[in-house]
Amino acid sequence: MLLSEAFANGESLRRYCLENGIPIYEAMMRREEKQSECSREQVLAEMQKNLDVMKESVYRGLNEKVESVSGLSGGEARRLFKYGKHNPFSGYTACRAAASAMAVVEVNASMGRIVAAPTAGASGILAGVLIESARQRGWSDETMVEGLFTAGAVGLLFAKNATISGAGGGCQAETGVAASMTAAALVEISGGAPVQALDAAAMAMKNVMGLICDPVAGLVECPCIKRNALGAVNAMLCADMALSGVTSLIPFDEVVAAMYAVGKDIRPEYRETARGGLATTPTGKAVAQRVRRMQGE
Repeated sequence: MLLSEAFANGESLRRYCLENGIPIYEAMMRREEKQSECSREQVLAEMQKNLDVMKESVYRGLNEKVESVSGLSGGEARRLFKYGKHNPFSGYTACRAAASAMAVVEVNASMGRIVAAPTAGASGILAGVLIESARQRGWSDETMVEGLFTAGAVGLLFAKNATISGAGGGCQAETGVAASMTAAALVEISGGAPVQALDAAAMAMKNVMGLICDPVAGLVECPCIKRNALGAVNAMLCADMALSGVTSLIPFDEVVAAMYAVGKDIRPEYRETARGGLATTPTGKAVAQRVRRMQGE
């Protein structure tokens, strides 16, 4: 199979990796070299820049006073991170990864710099999980960069065959895809095979299929920030399941197709319009009015 055919869908990517005896991240690196007409060193250097921004956003959200312009968010990531030291129900690493994910989206809400993965509203999941996992397991930057290429490949498959837009497919298309990207990255970093990475990605999406996008006041804060925390734990659990030998009954490509169909069926009120769900609760409406007054509308 040619490299140009490898990224048509998950099955073609799996076959390409199997035929060449390589992980997904190597296939993605080859694609980026060809697409960008850059050397391997240049491609790796660009991804390292993304990793550096991710580290910076996690650090800022956990160590600095971060508050959104609206005043709706800021400081909760630090609170959860500190609590994570005290025998949390979700476990030490998962709790701190969730806090790190929240930290990134709080930085985004404060107009700070983040890496969209695949979107700004879901930017905390991959960054938070990867950086906290590296902290616990001693992964090098080189290893983390490989994980980012795996994640990028999975995100690309969703973008080509479905959607990564909340307006196009609800929150499943943002935090769901981010969790799928992250789960696959964790599997490959941990030595899992491409098929296991795709199984992890499929399971992560199945867990949140149909999740709507209902931002209060139209802002990427509530419930977006806490859904990044959920996405982080979802990704870690699905990676563990795949690495243990648990498989997805529904293949990755069929999960992607189902997600896309479900996304198109979600009413416009529940696709980033702030006209349904939590955005139209009494409290949600009151918050929206307060934000509009702040903006002078």
